[in-house]
Amino acid sequence: MRKVSNLCDYFIILSTTSLRQTNAIAQAIVEDLGKEKIKPLSSVSPNDESGWIALDFSSVIVHIFYKPMREFYALERLWSDAKRVRLAAPKSEKVKKSKEI
Repeated sequence: MRKVSNLCDYFIILSTTSLRQTNAIAQAIVEDLGKEKIKPLSSVSPNDESGWIALDFSSVIVHIFYKPMREFYALERLWSDAKRVRLAAPKSEKVKKSKEI
């Protein structure tokens, strides 16, 4: 993002299949990064029903969308000049452990 805007270095954009999942992922990110003493610049309501939660960590902004909202706002289209990097979803510990057995 830095080459096209001075807002931040990276946008992380992800979709969820429900508003509940949107909130759960936002809370999990805040909790996990909080353990590393990394806190967002603003707070998030645990019952947010907007369908779009933005977590601002200064150089990284995480956008968590309920899928219909992501399609509506189309941030990828708005910021099409930015370099895109697709990340694979990490395998959960449960999946890793079941393969080891």
